[in-house]
Amino acid sequence: MRGTGSERLRMSEHLELQHLVDGDVECEPSNHRKKPLASKCCSCPYLGLILATLSSLFFSLCSVIVKGLVEVNPMELAAFRFVGVLLPAIPIVIYKGEDPFPKGRRLMLILRSFVGTTGLMLSFYAFRHMPLADASVVVFSVPVFVAIFARIFLKEPCGLFNVITVCLTLIGVILITRPPLIFGHTIESLSDSHVRTEHADLWGAVAAFSATLFGANAYVLLRALKGLHFSVIMTNFGSFALIQTVAVSWAIGALCLPRCGTDRLLVVALALFSFGGQILLTLALQMEQAGPVAIARSADIVFAFFWQVLFFNEIPNRYSVGGAVLVTSSVLLTGLRKWVVSLPETSGIKKSFGILAT
Repeated sequence: MRGTGSERLRMSEHLELQHLVDGDVECEPSNHRKKPLASKCCSCPYLGLILATLSSLFFSLCSVIVKGLVEVNPMELAAFRFVGVLLPAIPIVIYKGEDPFPKGRRLMLILRSFVGTTGLMLSFYAFRHMPLADASVVVFSVPVFVAIFARIFLKEPCGLFNVITVCLTLIGVILITRPPLIFGHTIESLSDSHVRTEHADLWGAVAAFSATLFGANAYVLLRALKGLHFSVIMTNFGSFALIQTVAVSWAIGALCLPRCGTDRLLVVALALFSFGGQILLTLALQMEQAGPVAIARSADIVFAFFWQVLFFNEIPNRYSVGGAVLVTSSVLLTGLRKWVVSLPETSGIKKSFGILAT
């Protein structure tokens, strides 16, 4: 790629946030964006942000279904979830005439698919065994941890800003998961005034944090695959994920059809919400810069708190609220910084946020 070092840095930062917004959607570089979409943005300048918020709504509803369908194993639900990843990718890859399994990238595609699938399976386990809002906040902190793994595996710089956001996020995760080693054996829950034992959410918290680490590595691998069309990555991801989730479900004896009636309707809704959320997010990233979209995606946390109270009658306690504020602030700052970095050098906004843009 030709150009100055600062131009290459801005392009790298922009592509990074495109991949950080969501674990299942990979988008074309900005120079592949279509003019019709640009004209739509002119007629409605906030359309991209609206679509990103709607995608957050759809993804949060997926989390509600996972937590509410207690009769269906989370691993089996993950298999249905990946149907929503694969279905939109197949016709796109055929229409574009892309090689679905290109030479020289096959091992990386398989590794990215394994890491991404494992991360989503762990997040589904966390949704089932933790309060919905707590699990969503921990899982949504993925973009903040990417800097660490990008430094380790891609030798990219990790400055003071990244260190601060990671520390804030870790403190927030600790407040949300409340490990017994720090908080003791029992904590008073403010929702029902009953005592929670040290084992109540332990494995759910471990799964949520593990999902965050797997997800961060998945994004690092995505950056190594950024030259490929997003439909190729999604096709491989969806195909591999279906095989992995079905195999795990069969191994643990959870492979069975959901009961007739509401359960099957909710499973279909899970796939449809996944499909809709991914399409909306892809359109949002084609209409709007990745930084503002990442900020709009923070609405996922707000929706999670709302659904938790509405559907499950669980009122978050002060630890969960404090942790959510810290994690959300870190994600918002990360998205804001990426947006500022992507602005032209002559931008007044970039000059006023000079510390963030460095």
